[in-house]
Amino acid sequence: MPIETEINYCVLIPTYNNASKIRPVLEKVGLYASNVIVINDGATDSTAEILADFPQYDVIIHEVNQGKGVALRHGFERAITLGYDYAITIDSDGQHDAADIPKIIAAIEQNPGAVVMGSRNMEQAGVPGKSSFGNKFSNFWFWAETGISLPDTQTGFRAYPLHPISKKKWITSKFEFEIEVIVRLAWSNIPFVSVPIHVTYEEDRITHFRMFRDFARISVLNTFLVTLALLFFLPRLLIMRFSFQKSWEKLKVEFGKNKDNPGKMAFSVGLGLFFGIFPVWGFQMLIAFGVASVFKLNRLVVLFFSNISIPPFLPILIFVSFLCGAPFVADPVQFSDFTHLTLDSVYDQVVQYAIGSVLFSVAAGLIGTLVAYILLKWAKAK
Repeated sequence: MPIETEINYCVLIPTYNNASKIRPVLEKVGLYASNVIVINDGATDSTAEILADFPQYDVIIHEVNQGKGVALRHGFERAITLGYDYAITIDSDGQHDAADIPKIIAAIEQNPGAVVMGSRNMEQAGVPGKSSFGNKFSNFWFWAETGISLPDTQTGFRAYPLHPISKKKWITSKFEFEIEVIVRLAWSNIPFVSVPIHVTYEEDRITHFRMFRDFARISVLNTFLVTLALLFFLPRLLIMRFSFQKSWEKLKVEFGKNKDNPGKMAFSVGLGLFFGIFPVWGFQMLIAFGVASVFKLNRLVVLFFSNISIPPFLPILIFVSFLCGAPFVADPVQFSDFTHLTLDSVYDQVVQYAIGSVLFSVAAGLIGTLVAYILLKWAKAK
């Protein structure tokens, strides 16, 4: 019997030449959902004949194969037209277990408006090595583009809130669409929830992922998304999400857990301050996170103090950087009058800022480390 819930949802199943696998998928999904939309993406096998045995399902037919992204987009459009609030997507190759649909529904009920991601155990036996690597690759870039860490960004078993999807125009059409959609929803400040799900990889599993071509398309998309993230979306989200009180509470917990290692915690503070001022605009947090990982420092502390470069501190940091760099250029910026900037002096001004911010970042890092170490030793002794 379909699940009893107040969530107005449907299940979307995009399929292309999966005739040998799709029948049991359709049968089992029907045990948990009565509103099912199947997108036949130009299948040339017996998929159409199998779908004819399920007249209770809404079937969208593509005369020619257009790609999973287009199939999902058309499924979303149909679901929105029919008035559904959520669309749960599930693959037609049999790797997902429809018995996990109740978990997805429960997560929606507990987190209304969130994207629910079915999280596979990529360490279990039978998972192809290329799938495990691809997932780690995708997880990293999703984090770089959104600041959100998810255990499984390549899963096809998801639940999407349809209202924010209805407001967007999409640019991708193949497998990379599943990356575009979650990144752009994250940029719209839609929350994400992960739910453990079962997954089965069979030896005769059918996949239409073309390693070179599709990986190249995904790489191009990630380059584009990272550029947009660094220039606009991550700074905006940082300002929107930053809560000093909540962050400070988390920080106190971290210091409490690591009170027996004041040196490493003090170095984490100093490193965060250093990268927060160092002139690598747009990459501060990414580089700080990587360096903290290499030196096994507290990444939360490093990232917290690297946020010194957000408003309202930014004008102060720029001002001090210019002051520190003034002795090293022939024509330093005069703060009494910014209206007389000329092309001839632009180079000197850039050099002044660059030199000054490097000196300022080193000084702030050293002083921050020293002050934090003294305070942590004092707190430990007390």
